Amino acid sequence: MTINALLISSSRVGDTPYLAHAIPFIKPLVAELATRIEPQHQKWLFIPYAGVSISHDTYLTRVISSLAELNIEISGIHQHEDPRLAVQQADGILVGGGNTFNLLHQLQRHDLVKLLTNQVCEGKPYIGWSAGSNIAGLSIRTTNDMPIVEPSSFHSLGILPFQLNPHYTNYRPPGHNGETRAQRLLEFTCVDPVTPIVAIQEGTALWRQGDKLSLIGDKQAFLFCGLQQEISIPVGSELSHLLAPHKY
Repeated sequence: MTINALLISSSRVGDTPYLAHAIPFIKPLVAELATRIEPQHQKWLFIPYAGVSISHDTYLTRVISSLAELNIEISGIHQHEDPRLAVQQADGILVGGGNTFNLLHQLQRHDLVKLLTNQVCEGKPYIGWSAGSNIAGLSIRTTNDMPIVEPSSFHSLGILPFQLNPHYTNYRPPGHNGETRAQRLLEFTCVDPVTPIVAIQEGTALWRQGDKLSLIGDKQAFLFCGLQQEISIPVGSELSHLLAPHKY
């Protein structure tokens, strides 16, 4: 079995319904699992820890409603007495967006980081969006979120051997004097000139299938690494070369 991980930039594109644009991205993972388990018997575990201003139950209900057409069973990790056992027994993992710092903090608190990494590396499908995508990289050092809590470490799942930046935009509102996103990512590459960052726009995703990595969706992505700043990654690009080991 090989890694099958989908890292979606955002839960919405513009005014579209929650996760509606991501259904075509998610269906292939459900279909691949269906070669072993019929969709109606698939047990997917949703991790809502990134949701801070929404209750876990409300968040779970939103996800179940949004993914209803997939005909899969979804439970929340908070509904299980033993979070680690819930991860182990799930057929697939869903991790929602929100605050990345809180998400990683809660995963650390429940001793789930290494377990999730191992489970995904052993072939358990993983679908994350926004914060759920952020934690798939080497660390959360390139998240857009405010550090409302302090995790014990910024190291995350390492499903991808580089950094991610979902919701990427370099728009500067008129009259705004703060740094653009590209300037913030430049700061990272100044202190860590070796580790790549892949910035993905809303409406797109990265899909890792074993040793293959693809950009899916209808927008370009951008690469930041050392002196390479905001290098365009064309729509539909294969990025498997980024899975090669780097010297960090």
